[in-house]
Amino acid sequence: MSKLVTIYGGSGFVGRYIARRLAKAGWRVRVAVRRPNEAMHVKPYGVVGQVEPVFCNIRDDASVRAVMQGADAVVNCVGTFDRKGRNNFQAVQNQGATRIARIAAEQGVERLVHLSAIGADADAASAYARSKAEGEAGILAHFPDAMILRPSVIFGPEDQFFNRFAGMSRLGPILPVVGGDTRFQPVYVDDVARAAAMGVMGQAVPGIYELGGPEVATFRNLMQMMLRVIRRRRLIVNIPFGMATAMGWGMELIQTISLGLIPPQITVDQVRSLRVDNVVSDGAKGFADLGITPVAPEAVLTDYLWRFRPSGQYEAIKESASKLRPH
Repeated sequence: MSKLVTIYGGSGFVGRYIARRLAKAGWRVRVAVRRPNEAMHVKPYGVVGQVEPVFCNIRDDASVRAVMQGADAVVNCVGTFDRKGRNNFQAVQNQGATRIARIAAEQGVERLVHLSAIGADADAASAYARSKAEGEAGILAHFPDAMILRPSVIFGPEDQFFNRFAGMSRLGPILPVVGGDTRFQPVYVDDVARAAAMGVMGQAVPGIYELGGPEVATFRNLMQMMLRVIRRRRLIVNIPFGMATAMGWGMELIQTISLGLIPPQITVDQVRSLRVDNVVSDGAKGFADLGITPVAPEAVLTDYLWRFRPSGQYEAIKESASKLRPH
């Protein structure tokens, strides 16, 4: 009988790629999510019944345990950018991750892979980064042989990075950014999924891996790259950290007053994160240790950002037509 993996958050941006890779490798995949009816897109990744969305609330022991029954391996992809509410940083990224590891150890699960983030640091100014570090510590306390992946900013067709700013570029001649000189090392989503699948299948040594793509670039440079891909000229304006912090406080106040109906475009905690470079640390284990050659953004961005070009799918046709010369 084929092996079973439970992927917590398996319908999300990264989780779906991990689910697809493991299904292709012949694993049965249980996708544990809060809203299974919104995760039906994972079912075609395998044959009938091979990939199944199931309900799970990672804040509850019984719920986590129920979907882990019989699993040979576990992957945790659940994360949040919500500082408030029931599914906040601590509930999800610290307590939830620790709960999964504790129950996996109790159940005798063979392997555990956890998706963290570069910048995870118990002493960080950012509450997001602190909760990631606390989650890692909780996992290793219960499951010392876990594989922990710390990617830089992840790009791919469903990303909330390049897609977001490409969308913003359609609104006017100015593209505002915070932390224009902060460095990132964008990593392709399927490269992260490949690393995770190797951990599940026992093809990687346990431990912490920092995953970054082949290029390090500033936030401003990445926006310039994105604008070249979508054929738009915009003035990139760097918002000073002090001003961005004040904007964050104001937006969070509006969110509170609106009872959460108006989400903030940027939070104070995100501004704190943007003060710190998001690149692979010197001496850290990474893709090279896994035998993976990471994909560069330029090789992929055109595949999904073309829709933000002035003429969308017809941009290439217009460019070709402009080169025609009458005889």
